[in-house]
Amino acid sequence: MKLFDGGRAPNPRRVRVFLAEKGLTVPLVPVDMGALEHREQPVASRNPLRRLPVLELDDGTVITESIAICRFFEELHPEPALFGTGALGKAKVEMWQRRMEFNLLSCVAAAFRHIHPAMKEWEVPQIPEWGEANKPKAIEFLHLLDRELADREFAAGDAYSVADITGMIAVDFMKPARIKVPEDCANVLRWHAALSSRPSASA
Repeated sequence: MKLFDGGRAPNPRRVRVFLAEKGLTVPLVPVDMGALEHREQPVASRNPLRRLPVLELDDGTVITESIAICRFFEELHPEPALFGTGALGKAKVEMWQRRMEFNLLSCVAAAFRHIHPAMKEWEVPQIPEWGEANKPKAIEFLHLLDRELADREFAAGDAYSVADITGMIAVDFMKPARIKVPEDCANVLRWHAALSSRPSASA
């Protein structure tokens, strides 16, 4: 088994943080995304979308998409449960994972990819207006999240989950996207600081 990894890019990092929370070690194959190595044969032959991360099993089976890879490891190693427990717990984690992905991470990524000069070769065409349009979307969601976090420690309830991983990484990614967490989002700032202090956050 080996994991083709893209360093500090959000999606590869999601898998690494997830594995760290599980206490699992998977051999990494570093891919220099800055040099566009993810578009070259070793990755492209395994994932025609030419995106990372890519997990290759010992029998040659390939799994792509960060959450799919995380679900694979959750089934193999159910403890600690990072996709929730019980019908209601799993539904809440799924709900918040999707909210974090579609309303925060995707908006931050769109802002970064369509505005940052370094992304001109990646995002064709690069549309700065679309990048700017996504910034207030991210801020709006952070205010919603702040209200939700007023009476609980984690995104989906009382337990840390994959939704927190996605949310933490999305907030971290706001810095290169040049979006700032509003100062009045005290609950988000508290939540993010707590998540960032976990050993897994440095994975």
